[in-house]
Parts: sequence; C-alpha cells; structure tokens
Amino acid sequence: MSRISTDALIIGSGLSGLSTALSLADKGIRVILITKESLDTSNSANAQGGIASVIDFNRDSFEKHVTDTISAGAGLNDPEAVRFFVENGPDAIKYFKDLGCRFTENDQGTLDLGKEGGHTERRVVHAGDITGMELINTIKKAVLNHSEITLLENHTAIDIITTSKFMLSNSNMAIGAYVLDNLSGQVITVCSKSVLIATGGCGKVYLYTSNPDVTTGDGVAIGFRAGVPCVNMEMIQFHPTILYHEKVTSMLISEALRGEGGILVDKAGRRFMEKYHEMGSLAPRDIVARAIDHEMKKTGDDSVFLDMTHLDGNFLRKRFPNIFRICFEAGIDMRKEPIPVVPAAHYMCGGLKSAPDGRTVVPGLFVSGEVAHTGLHGANRLASNSLLEAAVMAKYAAKEMLEYMNTLMHQNIEPPEWNEGSASDKDENIVVKQNWDEIRRFMWNYVGIVRSNKRLERALKRLELIKFEIHEYYWNFKVTRDLLELRNITLVAELIIRSAMKRNESRGLHFNIDFPETRPDALNTEVLPEEIL
Repeated sequence: MSRISTDALIIGSGLSGLSTALSLADKGIRVILITKESLDTSNSANAQGGIASVIDFNRDSFEKHVTDTISAGAGLNDPEAVRFFVENGPDAIKYFKDLGCRFTENDQGTLDLGKEGGHTERRVVHAGDITGMELINTIKKAVLNHSEITLLENHTAIDIITTSKFMLSNSNMAIGAYVLDNLSGQVITVCSKSVLIATGGCGKVYLYTSNPDVTTGDGVAIGFRAGVPCVNMEMIQFHPTILYHEKVTSMLISEALRGEGGILVDKAGRRFMEKYHEMGSLAPRDIVARAIDHEMKKTGDDSVFLDMTHLDGNFLRKRFPNIFRICFEAGIDMRKEPIPVVPAAHYMCGGLKSAPDGRTVVPGLFVSGEVAHTGLHGANRLASNSLLEAAVMAKYAAKEMLEYMNTLMHQNIEPPEWNEGSASDKDENIVVKQNWDEIRRFMWNYVGIVRSNKRLERALKRLELIKFEIHEYYWNFKVTRDLLELRNITLVAELIIRSAMKRNESRGLHFNIDFPETRPDALNTEVLPEEIL
C-alpha cells in the first residue's frame, strides 16, 4: 500500500481531529485519520480542567466570558474571534452530552461548574479531573465504529502535498500528504481532496513540559512548509504547576485546584502571589509562572508548593480523584501536605494563521485546535478555553471542508510518489538524539519564561548550525519518526525565536528584560514561509 485515496485526510487524533472526522463521516465523506501513536495519546486526553462555556446565565454572560478572555490575552486577541468561540460554547457542550459524555453534575442534577485562574465566574464544565479523557473516550467509540473512517495509527505525516511543489503553476492547492508508516518504514502517498492539520502543540521543543512525547510541533512545521504563515509563535504558555517529583514526569496539577481554594506558598509556607497580582493564586497563568520562576531563582529552591491542606479532605478526593491518586502513590497526601510544583511548557497560543472556521491561505488545507492561530487566545490563554476552541473549530472546519469539496473542480490531480533518491538507512541515531537534546535545553534556558535580546541571539546562532546539520542528514538518510520530529522541532524552535525577536515589548506570555514595558498598540507578529525556508 504505497498510494491511497480519500475525500478528507485528518492529521491528528485529539479532540478536534476526532470531532471533525466524525462530523464529516456522518455526512458520508470518506475520511483517513492518521495519528503518530494511538488514539489515546494527545494533549486533549490529558486535559484535566474542562471546557469553558457560559451555562448559568443567571450569574454569567457571554460578555463576561469575552471580557475575561481578552483580559487574560493582554489585549492581543481578535474580539470577533473571541465572541465567535464564546457564543458557540453552549452548543459544544450539548453536542458532547448528546454523544454520551458524562460531565460532573451537582446535587441538584445540573452541571457542576468549576472556576479557574482568570475567570470571574464559575463556567468550567468538567468530568471530575479527567475531562479530556472522558471526551476522547466518548468520541473514540463513535469514530472506531464508523464505516467511513479509516484509522492509521503509528503513522507520521512527513509533508503536505501541494500543487506548487510539482506543477508548473502559481496555484498552491493541498491535495494530500506523504505519510510514514512508523513500524514498517514505508512512505505512503495519501491523495485527498482536503486536508486538516489537528496535531496539537509543541511542548517537546522545551526541556520541561506537561505535554506527551508526541507534541513535537509537527503540524506547525508541515503547515508552514506548505505555505501557511505563523502568527505569535513567541506566545508559549508555561503552566505554572507541574508536579515536581523524581518518579513522576509531565504530571499537570490542574489550575482547578487553585480555583477551588488552593494557595501557592514557598518552602516556609509563606504565601507570595499577592505580591505579584491582585487575584493572588488565581492570577492568569503567565503572571503565576513568572512569579514562581522569580521566587525559585530568588530562594534557590527546586520548587514552590500548592497548599490544599485547609480544604476538606473528602471534597479533595471527590473533586480531584486522579490527581489525588497520583500524588498519593508518589507519597504526597494533599490533605495533609502541600504539593511541590514547578512551571513547564504547556500550551501554544500562536500557530498557523487561520480563520476561526479553520480556513488557511492554502486552498484545501485546514487547521483546527491548538495548532491554529485564530485570535482567540491573544498573548495568553484563559484556562479551559483550549477544549472550547478545539470543539467549536471541529464543527465549523468540517462544514468548510465539506463546502470546499463540493465546489472542487480539480479532483483528478495525481501527485508523484515519494522519492527517497539514494538515501540509505541511518546509522548514527546519536546525532539525532544529541541535536534533539541541545535544542530543548537552549530553548528552555534562552527562550523560556524570561527572555533577553542576548539569549535570543545565542539561541538563533546555535540553531543555525544545527539546521545545516539536520538538512544534510535529512537528505542523506531514509526518514524515520525520530528524524522527522527533529526536523520539525528545529523549524518550530526557529519560528518561536524569530517571532520573539520581532516583538519589542513584553506582553502576556512573552517577557523580555530588554523591553519590559507593554506597547500601547497590540500587534501580531507574523513569520512568512519565504522568510526562512
């Protein structure tokens, strides 16, 4: 099987990818869904908090949700995009409830609404502290049982196939993708009338992250190489509270714990967030992450602590069963002792430039979820707006893809087969590992929570050397998942650095000690493919 055809190719199996696949398949559209590992591996599945949506209209309103989102986003949001997502929130909740998702209810039998940092009202719909897993498990059943969906697990997208790459034409349509079978090493040419990138974020570009190993920025890289500009890639959200424990890695301690009364304290048990923001421990994530980073550097301590001991123990076990269990198994009883936490790379607020309905500048190529920059998040994501964006985009991207396919005139363009030329099997995996480790380390040290002009310049110089080495390695050896991921994190790292160098101010998630002030004009940074490819 070196060539296959379909109506819609979906790359990524998080909430947005699965939801779009199901919406299209229900309309009779043939869908091929590829995922780098299994359906269970995604940032969506790891999401603990929930979906932010206005439900209690007696206390809450769309206006309040819009205001909170723009406040958290430091004014860099697109107000129209924010309103689009906020107003579609209730319908998204209804869709998943009708699909069978079991959201947590209160004693009155209505949805239990949580509160997280940056929110002025309770509006986070959740399923305990495993909301993402509940959503994925619910929709996965429908996807696996659908006759129109072909699932290819353990497959990695290499590049989007566009007409400009092989036709003597100025047109640039997406007509498929080259895909690597990770297990056999075979490259498959997937011919498709439409393509959706829904691959999530790029947390593994950094040394410390809450993300699973699959989040290497693949979607950003392949979309950018296909001709889609990137916007605000410097806006990387560092989640302030990741469990600090030698035996537990990448364990996110949900913001919902602070929403329910958790207090950040130092090693001596002293509260410190009130020094940094009027909302204290419920301040927006960028402020909390920088505050923790500053406190750790000031004291030399390895972590700070999240104190829940003043809350009812039975409530903690019921409200946060998964977090309670993992902490307890690691020797931390959150009823009796504070939880050690540190910041780590978490969420990408920039991405591939798109409309809220997933359209990009490349006809036939759509994006959805974290990989997209729609204008919703601005300079900092409001907690639990991510699953909202994924759910709403999936619905509208499916509509746009269907409309595009219905009006498509060029349905018989046959792309060439993958050409590996004289490439041989790679024999030095240590080269890939060394470059991978070096990029992640200098991105953490130079392009992390706090930046400077010198740090950015140093990072770019190191990256330029590695880029040349990877380019040579890529064309001399057969592709593997490791090599593709290294190629992609190198490009994404460069996009983050160059975007950061373009922003001569500090705003939201981007803090540069050489430009500590926020400019009065909130402008996006944009990197075009022709600038660096």
